[in-house]
Amino acid sequence: MSKETAYCKVIADTNNHITDWVCRGLNIGNQWLGEHLTIGFLYQGRLIGGLIYHDIRPHTDLWWTLYTTDKRWCSKRILKFMFSVAFEYFGCRRISMQTFQSNHKCLRLAKQLGFQQEGLLQQFGDQGQDVIIMGLLKNNSRY
Repeated sequence: MSKETAYCKVIADTNNHITDWVCRGLNIGNQWLGEHLTIGFLYQGRLIGGLIYHDIRPHTDLWWTLYTTDKRWCSKRILKFMFSVAFEYFGCRRISMQTFQSNHKCLRLAKQLGFQQEGLLQQFGDQGQDVIIMGLLKNNSRY
């Protein structure tokens, strides 16, 4: 772990500020979002990322929506925390996420984290983009 990522802090979103920031960054509204839990990643006092846990079915599954503006959020310590919220706190056996097929950086990160492509939704995005569904089972997670 680099010194930079060692100083990235994880904070809870207590007033939907981080949730709204994530949704603005992804250019999606937040009307789709029901009950959720959001954490943020702070680097040198600046918000550089956020992760929304949503569509949570405790002891079964949940969905991730992740947005970042700086790669310094990504450390083993933070990844362990992100996965422990899903697998330990909520007791889920799987995590799902979706991304545009054209978002190569997100797809590469998801695959590096162990997610597998589970489906393709053709022309599913608001502007007709193809969307890939990714999934990760707890027993396949490195974290």
